[in-house]
Amino acid sequence: MRILALDFGLKRIGMAISDELGITAQPLGSITITDPDNTIEEIFNIIIKFQIKEIVIGLPLNMNGSIGESAKRVTEFAKTLQERLSIPVYLWDERLTTCQAEKLLIDSGLRRKKRRKNIDKIAASLILQGFLDSRRDPD
Repeated sequence: MRILALDFGLKRIGMAISDELGITAQPLGSITITDPDNTIEEIFNIIIKFQIKEIVIGLPLNMNGSIGESAKRVTEFAKTLQERLSIPVYLWDERLTTCQAEKLLIDSGLRRKKRRKNIDKIAASLILQGFLDSRRDPD
């Protein structure tokens, strides 16, 4: 069963996908946000192409755990997806995943321009891996 993860930003949505067994996350790419209907259609096409059964969306909580403007936007987007699609949509705490993704890309030697192109999908894969790991480890 494949799971799709989304890292929702203002301009782009990073995507990652699980393997069939739900053990590992791989970066998939990103979608440039144009308008809500077009964005949802692109996600729908990914769901069909990869036979996605669940979606997890990174929830950008504030460091103190409170819900800010970004988290409100993500919650509304998740609600819209849930209403339009017939698969479960989960929210997952994504605090610091973009920072982790940036560090991974810097450590791998990518230059700033290439990091900017890849950071969203790497952040999505970190979100998804955390979600997958939590399912295997009930503690």
